[in-house]
Amino acid sequence: MSAWLPTAPCTPRDCATHRGPAAGALTGAVRLLAGVGLVLAGALTSPFLTLLGGEVRDRLTRHWTRMVLRLFGLRVRVVGEPAPLRGSGVLVVANHVSWLDIPLLATVFPGRMLAKSEIRRWPLLGALAALGGTLFVERERLRALPETVRTLSTALAAGSRVIVFPEACTWCGREQGRFTTAVFQAALDADAAVRPVRITYRAPDGEPSGAPAFVGDDTITASLWRVVTARGLTAEITVLPLIPAGRHTDRRELARDARSGIARTTVTDGVLHTAVASDSANWPSSSVHQCVNSIPASASSVRTRS
Repeated sequence: MSAWLPTAPCTPRDCATHRGPAAGALTGAVRLLAGVGLVLAGALTSPFLTLLGGEVRDRLTRHWTRMVLRLFGLRVRVVGEPAPLRGSGVLVVANHVSWLDIPLLATVFPGRMLAKSEIRRWPLLGALAALGGTLFVERERLRALPETVRTLSTALAAGSRVIVFPEACTWCGREQGRFTTAVFQAALDADAAVRPVRITYRAPDGEPSGAPAFVGDDTITASLWRVVTARGLTAEITVLPLIPAGRHTDRRELARDARSGIARTTVTDGVLHTAVASDSANWPSSSVHQCVNSIPASASSVRTRS
């Protein structure tokens, strides 16, 4: 991994734990087979979805991703503003916890995902991602960043909904990383609004659960098994107010606005609460973690030890 890519202190041993009730091995196996089976079915039928109109395709995508999450054992809860219909281009930015973030966001915001270029070469899932309009980025090549920004800006200007994870790596969900700013430059160039979204995975008692976290040197196999054998998980997506185009002219200010809204928002009994903004100097420092489905940070990013 390049030294300038962002990192985080989260590890599977320290963060990826579920302290709530557990499902048995048989239940876990059934969930796993059912969930993977539905993903494969979606991959086989996805070429036909491209023939449908946008609103119909979005509706089917929402139902499919919600069912995938349900079969894996998670309930989906949407808090905040109503899910918007298709319209002008908008940049959806969210904190990044797990591979589950992708289908979770699609239950509310079907759109074009920004992902690392390696995913294009994955068997089956790579083809599925490409068919879904995924925008791929070569994260290891800093020189590819300007072209990525232009691609994002073009998609936004054409009216697409683009989903990105500006942390550029996964965190456990209890802490949050800095937001890279390049994607926000794309929104400024396209004169597009930004929609911040907070993702939280909760145990039955309402407290955050680490079971879905995909961090550090975790493997997809271990992560899948943790999820399907955890009982009572809820995937919560909090839709925050839109940051309209034109509010900021500097990408760093725009990134700070989006990041602070996500970091300061909590949900209690379905009610949104916003804490007093904290100084950016108190943002968590970086260390080692899983970097997936995002774009690189600036060349000035610095690693720190765990």
